[in-house]
Amino acid sequence: MDEVDLRPERLSDSVARYLEKLVLEGTLRAGDRLPAERKLAAELNVSRPSLREALQKLEAAGLVETRHGGGTFVRNAFGAALTDPLIQLFHDHPQAAFDFIELRATLEGMGAYHAALRGTDADRETLSEHFAAMERAHANEDPTEEAERDADFHYAIAEASHNTVLMHVMRGLLDLLRRDVIFNRMRLYKRPDARDVLLRQHRAIYTAIMARDAEAARAAAQGHMAEVAAFFRADREAAIRDDSARRRRARSRTSSASQAR
Repeated sequence: MDEVDLRPERLSDSVARYLEKLVLEGTLRAGDRLPAERKLAAELNVSRPSLREALQKLEAAGLVETRHGGGTFVRNAFGAALTDPLIQLFHDHPQAAFDFIELRATLEGMGAYHAALRGTDADRETLSEHFAAMERAHANEDPTEEAERDADFHYAIAEASHNTVLMHVMRGLLDLLRRDVIFNRMRLYKRPDARDVLLRQHRAIYTAIMARDAEAARAAAQGHMAEVAAFFRADREAAIRDDSARRRRARSRTSSASQAR
């Protein structure tokens, strides 16, 4: 007979596993502060020593960090591992940003597809709230707020897909967008039709997901990313032309000044 370990699981291991699950499923997000030790122990109905031991396990695993005098916080363990190397890549190779958009098109399409199929009533309510927030930002003509709500909307779709790997990958990728590592979002919004076009595309994604039309949701998400790629490619080409024009002008002025002397 094969050996079977029938020893009961240590309480601290059970607590650590439960909190780890909350992090993995996105209930606890990067940057969230955990309740004070006394309160959290009472909520979980465990002793403070057991909770303390569980938190030490999670800290050793890199999922949480304790800040002196500040409490215990969820770390961005997954996103940082993905995004930190990419920051240098985008800095050294600007063209790689278009590879990023290509990747996002695949992931966004998959996320929207599964969100339409798997999204719960709670997910759909959350998505509706985020889309309504996007519409308010659009109506207020606040591009900074609009960009933030855009990222929130896409992350809500990833959550509604109920794919934990996709959710954490998208969190990291969207964090790059928030930090303007890849593109300057404000340059996109300077195009006269950009904001209206983007809102219309987001509405198509939202409508398809709410209708549980998975194929339409995927097509809308991928079409949206194709349009974003076109916007930024045009912007990049315009910036290159502008740089060339400025260099020619500077050289011409230098040459004229030399001839004058």
